[in-house]
Amino acid sequence: GFLKGLKLSLNFGFDFVNAYGMTYYNPNFGNAASTKGRIARNNGRTFSYTFNQLLTWNKEIGKHNIDVLAGHENYSYKYNYLSGTKTGFPFGGLFELDAATSIVDAGSYENNYNIESYLSRINYDFDDKYYFSASYRTDGSSRFHKDYRWGQFWSIGANWRISEENFMAGFTWLDNFSLKASYGIQGNDAVGSYYAWQSFYDLGWPNAAMSGAAVSSLENTNLKWEENANFNTGLEARLFDRLNIALEYYNKITEDMLLEYPIASSLGFDSYLKNIGSMRNTGFDMTLGGSLIRTSDFMWNLTLMGSTVKNEVLQLADKPEIITGNYIIKEGETLYSFYLSEAAGVDPATGAMVYRVYDMDDDDNKEYYLSTDPNKATASKEIMGSRIPDLHGSISNEMSYKGFDLSVLTTYSIGGYVLDGVYRNLMYGWYVGQASHVNRGRAWKNPGEITDIPRLEIGKTYPTTNDDLIDASYFSIKNVTLGYSLPARYVQSLHLESVRFSLIGDNLKLFTHLKGMDPQYNFTGGTNFTYTPVRTISFGVDVKF
Repeated sequence: GFLKGLKLSLNFGFDFVNAYGMTYYNPNFGNAASTKGRIARNNGRTFSYTFNQLLTWNKEIGKHNIDVLAGHENYSYKYNYLSGTKTGFPFGGLFELDAATSIVDAGSYENNYNIESYLSRINYDFDDKYYFSASYRTDGSSRFHKDYRWGQFWSIGANWRISEENFMAGFTWLDNFSLKASYGIQGNDAVGSYYAWQSFYDLGWPNAAMSGAAVSSLENTNLKWEENANFNTGLEARLFDRLNIALEYYNKITEDMLLEYPIASSLGFDSYLKNIGSMRNTGFDMTLGGSLIRTSDFMWNLTLMGSTVKNEVLQLADKPEIITGNYIIKEGETLYSFYLSEAAGVDPATGAMVYRVYDMDDDDNKEYYLSTDPNKATASKEIMGSRIPDLHGSISNEMSYKGFDLSVLTTYSIGGYVLDGVYRNLMYGWYVGQASHVNRGRAWKNPGEITDIPRLEIGKTYPTTNDDLIDASYFSIKNVTLGYSLPARYVQSLHLESVRFSLIGDNLKLFTHLKGMDPQYNFTGGTNFTYTPVRTISFGVDVKF
């Protein structure tokens, strides 16, 4: 009957994460010696859940196949944070707050986020040659005012398997050849976990014994979803029952970008959240894979994947550029390009850092010259590239020999730059006794010495320059899995279906241009307090009854 193939499913999942941290400053030396040491403890707890109800209907009518989905989903997130700091230890080696005498700081806060979604999708194919899909969903986010909370998003796509047409019957070596295209609108509400449209108050402004508060953010009830219009087109092919090829081009236009909009500091704030401007991302995704060796005992599959991306800011409302620290958003440039002073080496005579700076002439042209003045360097910033790589992707290998199997997954990125804040703090310390990077040993010490690290003066500000940028290229051995499956004759004698032993290594090695730096996790260019991922070795046994 008509209702055959109708299915209702309920799914509930949750995550609970409890994180604890401690920072300890020795009471005998370092920047906390004057307060007889300092200890800070913090605890962060995250609880989130997803609950959805999905109704699906599958129907096959002759050569027609229809797959329909409709559903509702709710996602809820809550984060609680508690911290405390005390000073004054009688002696070193004590690591509890109770051992200290004076409370320096204590605080707590909570973040909440909720999103409710109604979704639908239809997939249709005819004769295993013509495919069509369409989707529509509406999402309500707690991050926006109730008048702008809901966004409507949709997509359409089609796929034509040309290899199944009658005129392709003579191409026996071509197992599959498809052309595909899609277009859709997706939403983004990534503006922090709390209710981003509201004004908030910082309650940490007491007046003697009286409590006090100050407005910490500006309200913007017009804040709404950022929208991404995606166009994708490409081809897929399988040749000689061995080789897989896929090439896809994408063009993504982002409208109503969610950014901090700069305003005059005299208004009491430097910026507020606003939908401003648009940008474009274009590029190619490429996949090449196949069976290099395939015999009765041995198999080796290799897959190469690579992607390119070109980013351009198209429009910024009435602002030609937005500068935030060491980054700039400017029309015609890459989003979050580095905006830095330009280094010109170290003066061998004095050890001072030399900068390439400029003054503006009467025609608003830049007149360049060299200077050791850090203030002139700070006022003479230039765009110095971005994090965007030339090429990034992965290489995966899968091998099997009789009962043994081996898989190796590696990832790579070529090009782009990273500004590693941790490294820079270790290079230019602020106080005596601060930990230093080994490269600091190259700093200038004597007249006539040639080096790339200037003389070091405690407490002196060194402008961030293009010399602080590090090549973001990397190669990572993400996962290696070695497995062994017991022969069927032994498994059957144990009245089991299968038994497999596995040895798994995750994040085994990361090769970068700076030891300890991890440029993998984003394309924004900063790696503050993000270190090489933890290496994990595990052993497993998989038994199927």
